[in-house]
Amino acid sequence: MESQLALIEQSLNSRYSLWVREALEELPHNFIITDPTISGHPIVFASPWFLKMSGFSRDQVIGNNGRMFQGPKTNRKTVMEIREAIREERAMQVNLLNYRKDGTPFWMLFQMSPVFSKEDGRVVHFVGVQVPISRNKRLTDDGADVTWNEIVFGSCRREVCSDTLAKLGRVLALDTDTNCRGVETEEPCEASDLEKQSAATAISNIFSVLTHYSESTGRLVCGKRCSLPAAGLINSSLNIPLGRIKQSFVLIDPQLPNLPIVYASDAFLKLTGYDRHEVLGRNWRFLSGVDTDPSVLHQVQESIRVEQACTVCILNYRKDESKFWNLLHLSPVRNATGKIAYFVGVQMEEKCERQDRHGLSPEIRQLGAVGAVKVAVRSSSIGASCSKS
Repeated sequence: MESQLALIEQSLNSRYSLWVREALEELPHNFIITDPTISGHPIVFASPWFLKMSGFSRDQVIGNNGRMFQGPKTNRKTVMEIREAIREERAMQVNLLNYRKDGTPFWMLFQMSPVFSKEDGRVVHFVGVQVPISRNKRLTDDGADVTWNEIVFGSCRREVCSDTLAKLGRVLALDTDTNCRGVETEEPCEASDLEKQSAATAISNIFSVLTHYSESTGRLVCGKRCSLPAAGLINSSLNIPLGRIKQSFVLIDPQLPNLPIVYASDAFLKLTGYDRHEVLGRNWRFLSGVDTDPSVLHQVQESIRVEQACTVCILNYRKDESKFWNLLHLSPVRNATGKIAYFVGVQMEEKCERQDRHGLSPEIRQLGAVGAVKVAVRSSSIGASCSKS
C-alpha cells in the first residue's frame, strides 16, 4: 500500500513542476486526474470543487478508481462506453448518473480527455471533468411539460423561483427530495449547450495548467497526440490487467531497436528503486554493472534471438548502486495471431544457491506471472482486433 501511495505521489511530481497541484486547486472546476500507468488506474488528483460536490474527502478519493462514484442505477452501457474510450485512448463525453458519499444520486455531464506525452505520444494521464446537469423536464398533473431550473439533481435544492412554484402548484407540496430522486433514476437527463460549453472550458483550462507546468521539467504534455507512439508501446487497456499482477516483471519489445522496456510492474520499481519514467524505453541490460557476468547477458540475448525461454541467476544493481542476485526468467509472449509481441522478464531477488522452501517454488511463481501476462496480452490483442472489425 505504501509503495502504491508513493507512486501516486510521484505521478504528477515526476512530470510537472511541484507547483502544479497548487495551480490545479485554484481552478473553479469539478474534475479528477487519473493515471492509467499505475495498477488499478487510480485517481491521483481531485479538485476541491469536486470533493465538495461529491462529499468525499481527499484521502477517500486519492488512490481509488473512478468506479467508486457509480451505484445501482448507473447505466452499465455508459460505463462500458467510458472503458472503451480509455482502451482506445480517446476523448469522450456522456451523461452519467453518479452517487455522492451520502448515497444521493445526481446526473452529470462527464467529459474525459487523455493527456499525451509530447515526446513519445504515450498517454500519461486522463482528465475527467464533471458538470452537474441543472435542469430536467417533468410533467405536471395535467400532462404539460415544466422545466425545473436551478435544480442540481441529487441535492434537490429548493431555490426555485416564485413563478415556477406557482406554476407547479400542488406538485411542489410533495417531498421534493423524493421527487427529485425519482426523476434522476428513471428519466435520463440531457446536458444543455451551456453545460457542454462549461465542460469544454474546464478541459481547456486544465490542459493550460498541465502544459505550462510540464515545460519546467522538460517532459511536455499535450491534449492531442503530438507524435505517433512507437510501435509496441502498450496502451491503457493492457496496463490495467498487467497492473493486477503482483510479481516483479518487465515487458520488452523485440520489434523496436535496442530491445526497450515498454512496461514495468510496481513490484519491479520497488525491487530496483527506479521510477517508472526512468525505466521505460531503456534496454533490458540497464540493471547490469561492473561485476555482472557477460556470459549470462549473452545467454539472455541469445534466448531472445532464438525466441526461447530461459532462466538465469544474474548479479544486478539497484538505483542506489546496491547489488542483488536476480533470479530472472525470460519468456516470449505471443498475441492472438501467434506472433511474438513481447518478451516478459520476471525478476526475483535470490541467492544462487537453491534452498528448500515452503509453498510454491520460485520457478512456479515466475511461471504463474508469465502465464498471467500471456493471458493479458492475448486478451488485449483480441479486443483490439474486434474493435477494428
